[in-house]
Amino acid sequence: AICGHGCKYGECMGPNKCKCFPGFTGKTCNQDLNECGLKPRPCEHRCMNTHGSYKCYCLNGYMLMADGTCASSRTCAMVNCQYGCEEVKGEVQCLCPSGGLQLGPNGKTCIDIDECSTGKAVCSYNRRCVNTFGSYYCKCQLGYELKYVSGHYDCVDVNECVTNTHGCNLHAECLNTEGSFKCKCKQDYQGNGFDCT
Repeated sequence: AICGHGCKYGECMGPNKCKCFPGFTGKTCNQDLNECGLKPRPCEHRCMNTHGSYKCYCLNGYMLMADGTCASSRTCAMVNCQYGCEEVKGEVQCLCPSGGLQLGPNGKTCIDIDECSTGKAVCSYNRRCVNTFGSYYCKCQLGYELKYVSGHYDCVDVNECVTNTHGCNLHAECLNTEGSFKCKCKQDYQGNGFDCT
């Protein structure tokens, strides 16, 4: 590729086509790009254009953050929040990243809310609640297993008599029930189904 006019701050990509380096513009990449005039603005408070780049400045009482935003000089770093903070009516308050967490007694770290024991969790009738840090999930009740049935996942009864996980006596019959099973001693035998004599 040949660029007859040259590419001052860029590279020649095709016949007389320049690809400018960041911060430069124009047909031959010889003009400085005024980043301060771009939308969205790269700086929250004040922006100063420089050759090939720009600088952000903050108003008094604020400090510049890495992303170009300005944070109150009484920031989270000074409050030492575990996850971040917000300023409410001039007061810095620590935040927790999920509804399943709450601020601990020190007001800086987040502690788990056990949704299963507080009753906040909603699981369908054949599922039980399992608490996790910041949340919970619903697991199939004992005696049920998760299966993909007619287009969706559902908790389906495990037939312990078929899977041979019942532990009934050799002289007993296994009877499957919803979520469980029963053992019944065969004719001429007595007992609870696990012990037959």
